[in-house]
Amino acid sequence: MTATVFVLNGPNLNLLGSREPEIYGRDTLDDIAVRLAARAEELRVAVDIRQSNHEGHLIDWLHEAAATGAKAVVLNAGGYTHTSIALRDAISAIPVPVIEVHLSDPLKREPFRHTNYLSDVCMRRITGLGADGYILALDAAATL
Repeated sequence: MTATVFVLNGPNLNLLGSREPEIYGRDTLDDIAVRLAARAEELRVAVDIRQSNHEGHLIDWLHEAAATGAKAVVLNAGGYTHTSIALRDAISAIPVPVIEVHLSDPLKREPFRHTNYLSDVCMRRITGLGADGYILALDAAATL
């Protein structure tokens, strides 16, 4: 059986490519998904890529990752990184390792983005590398 890595994307990431491309780049979420699928095939893992603007969906998907025995979760929680204790609790509640990804580096941005409720419950954090951060996170997940 092939191991599955969930790739979960939070609010506004459906707008990638058109939303502030000077910060987030010109790749769309579909572009990133194509790259992830190709890399997953090379790594012999499956990827389950999802996006929601709703916090509860992300929490449900984290629970699903645990219930289905996922190898890992790659999570770009978007703005929920700075606000969601509920998402933090969901990560803490599951045995599946979570790798946090951000296209930009929140620490080099507005002060309110310096608050991160997730990083200390995630096993790794990759920031500021644009779409390449997802590939690095998948590589790390595949080696677990």
